[in-house]
Amino acid sequence: MSARGCELSRAGFARQSAPGLATALVRGVPATLDQAVDAAAKILHGAVQPLIGGLATDVAGMRAAVELADRCGAILDHANSGAKFRNLLAFQDRGAITTTLAELRNRTDLYVVIGTDVVSRFPRFFERIGAPEGTLFGLKDAERRSVFVGAKPALDAPGPPESIECAREDLPDVLAALAALTAGVKLIAARAGTVPMDRLRELAGTMHRARYGAIVWAAADLDFAHAELGVLAIGRILTALNQTTRFSGVPLGGNEADLTADAVLLWQVGLPFRTSFATGRPEYDPYLFDAQRLLAQHETDALLWLSALSDLPVPPTSRAPLILLAGPNAGAARRADVYFPVATPGIDHGGHLVRTDKVLTMHLSATRHPQLAAASQVLRAISEAIRAC
Repeated sequence: MSARGCELSRAGFARQSAPGLATALVRGVPATLDQAVDAAAKILHGAVQPLIGGLATDVAGMRAAVELADRCGAILDHANSGAKFRNLLAFQDRGAITTTLAELRNRTDLYVVIGTDVVSRFPRFFERIGAPEGTLFGLKDAERRSVFVGAKPALDAPGPPESIECAREDLPDVLAALAALTAGVKLIAARAGTVPMDRLRELAGTMHRARYGAIVWAAADLDFAHAELGVLAIGRILTALNQTTRFSGVPLGGNEADLTADAVLLWQVGLPFRTSFATGRPEYDPYLFDAQRLLAQHETDALLWLSALSDLPVPPTSRAPLILLAGPNAGAARRADVYFPVATPGIDHGGHLVRTDKVLTMHLSATRHPQLAAASQVLRAISEAIRAC
């Protein structure tokens, strides 16, 4: 891997450094920042049920989004919340046994990776965390193992990596069987899905013999019906293993700052995504306040979409008037009713993002002189304009 970062970071810097729109637009016509703020404020002030979505921004941007939602009675939902709820619903039900990246780096001798190859989504995970050159407690590379279940093994995984191949739709049966086997239940079935039960018995024994194991998964890759039940099965596996050894879960995430948005909401109002401020106080409902459902059922009459980190996520097409805060290369800029080109955290201005293990807020430093306003500045200007309406 290059010392100058991974493929994702290089592509992101290149994309955000390309020339693009540097002026606000109101219905496709160039406008001053004040004119765009006034137009956005009028849309939100006149809406019965506004929605603030996307939420791909840094800590300051998310704090400003919460303030604006409180001001105009909006619903808040992240573009990635569908994947995040696969973990959240399970954790709300049973809790979770998780660990930190530092613990993984220095102690883990067995990785069991469920349903993802990790490297394509998190290119430096094994390089920097899973198989580093040195550890605090002298753990050697030869002592580390990795087993991939239902996913292609990564070339740089500890190992050599092993694999248990199965289709994604077989993962619920495989995880349920593995939960039973790690708990000592005798199963008479020959297979779980397409996986021989003897192979899962072997894996259960390997997991029990680990000194410090980790189950790694990315919720976005568990793309099957009722995937939260698969996450619940992972929780049962961890509970059984921790009776005799040390085993932790590693739910990888953070794409488009979804963990940052969730963390800010939790410490600001005590609730996760899909929270509404329509009644003057925060209310959480994972079904009623699902942004995709609201837009599909035409239950929102104004959409503010926040995408300050990249050209993604793209705002969905809907009947609702669209207020877009995105980088200067946003493809949806000209179809927005109001468009604000905003600066990119970590390139145009400093900021903070919550790390994937949620124990550290990482500082971002600016790498160039800012030409555009930060999302937090635009959102607070809109909030003040609504106050004056």
